[in-house]
Amino acid sequence: MPKIHIIHESGEVPEQTIEFSEKDAPFSHDGEPGSILDVLLGHKVHLEHACGGKCACTTCHVIVKEGEEHLSEMRDNEMDKLDTAPGLTMHSRLGCQAVVKGDVTIVIPKFNINS
Repeated sequence: MPKIHIIHESGEVPEQTIEFSEKDAPFSHDGEPGSILDVLLGHKVHLEHACGGKCACTTCHVIVKEGEEHLSEMRDNEMDKLDTAPGLTMHSRLGCQAVVKGDVTIVIPKFNINS
């Protein structure tokens, strides 16, 4: 079963690991079924998502530290939207669009945490 290891850049929240079954997706009503956002919300882990997971904002921006090869391929609309994300890196993804297919480690940037 895939795992998402979550690191909060702020350090205010302990690291977490969620293990889940892909066949149980969707877990919530926001984001692509099986996406980082969908899995986190379904397991009661907060990830900001002002647009409701429709790829219309960048508030669910995460940085993939390990396991990029275990995420769905990035589509044009996600690439275009990410261009406007604060703190953009070569390993940035939108949590609402990145569907998890295997183990990944993500960092939730400080500016995306709703205190």
